[in-house]
Amino acid sequence: MCGRYGIYTPPDELGERFSATPVDAFEPTYNAAPRGRLPVIRDDASESITTARWGLVPGWADDDSTEFINARAETLAEKPSFRDAYARSADRDGVPSAGRCLVLADGFYEWVEEADRKRPYYVTRRNGAPFAMAGLWSRWTPKSEQTDLSAFGAGERGDPDPVETFTIVTTEPNELIADLHHRMAAILPREHEREWLSDAAVPDPLDADELRAYPVSTRVNSPTNDGPELVEEVAHA
Repeated sequence: MCGRYGIYTPPDELGERFSATPVDAFEPTYNAAPRGRLPVIRDDASESITTARWGLVPGWADDDSTEFINARAETLAEKPSFRDAYARSADRDGVPSAGRCLVLADGFYEWVEEADRKRPYYVTRRNGAPFAMAGLWSRWTPKSEQTDLSAFGAGERGDPDPVETFTIVTTEPNELIADLHHRMAAILPREHEREWLSDAAVPDPLDADELRAYPVSTRVNSPTNDGPELVEEVAHA
């Protein structure tokens, strides 16, 4: 699975790399964690880099306790939580309400079980370039809440804003990641990135020769830690 990743390429460079205009402001991070607002390219706004909250909440969910940070590629068309997004659905007015997205990243972390601890590894492209992971997005609207109580007990109900959320698609690992975990984020080959935003299936795992994995500090274990030192290679003791 992918439960933590880094995205720290400056927005203007991301825009150039993905031929999209950064629209929403976002802070570069070396330790992106679930529920953070992070840069994505949605299929309904494919010329823009916007932000969404990591942890897909299906549109039908009563509250945001139902959220998914990962989605298995093999069951996207079957699972009720993902099939609307996989099929790129719209509301009754024809406005897109769920679909596909590119999740932009510089690398992601995996943890390996060792005798007395879990060792974090950082996975990047060998050329150091940012990449896109296959993702799904969904627009979820919180239920209205009573916001202005009167002396008679009546109140006005608020009209909360919808929240765009996303999940990262995972697939079978390639030879490199198989030594770290039984699943891996579905990294899209550059030539297939835009195809994913239409109706393409999840491609085969990216060739292992294009990736590099190395041990990093256990400081990444805490989502409160951030900074470039988290992605520096450490001795594997």
